[in-house]
Amino acid sequence: MQREFQDLVVTSGYQQESRPLYEWVAMQASAWATHKNVGLVVGATYPDELRRVRELCPEMPILIPGVGKQQGALEMAVRYGIDTQGRNAVINASRSVLYASRDQRDFQDAARKEASRLRERINADLQQLERGWGGE
Repeated sequence: MQREFQDLVVTSGYQQESRPLYEWVAMQASAWATHKNVGLVVGATYPDELRRVRELCPEMPILIPGVGKQQGALEMAVRYGIDTQGRNAVINASRSVLYASRDQRDFQDAARKEASRLRERINADLQQLERGWGGE
């Protein structure tokens, strides 16, 4: 994977502070979110960056693609992506659900089972972190 841009260390002229570009982007997005209308996208394949973005933007919604076929760690996506209430992390696993079966006769059932399996794993991770959604 190329990380040419996200890891580019940038120095702010105003603050005279150096940090990776992805952190500047997250901080700027947070500043723009005055009406809670901005979210971020951080791949599950970058768990350290996800943790750091959550630290910088503790309440912003984060879309987390890369679980499933891209082999992002679901447990770390949940652990590092959720806010203090166990919310604001949208975990995306498109291909692993969509292509759970290539057989036309059972693709719907296979997709439903895979989506349910992922939901159960997410709920178990949330429970383990004591951030479960209760009876939901």
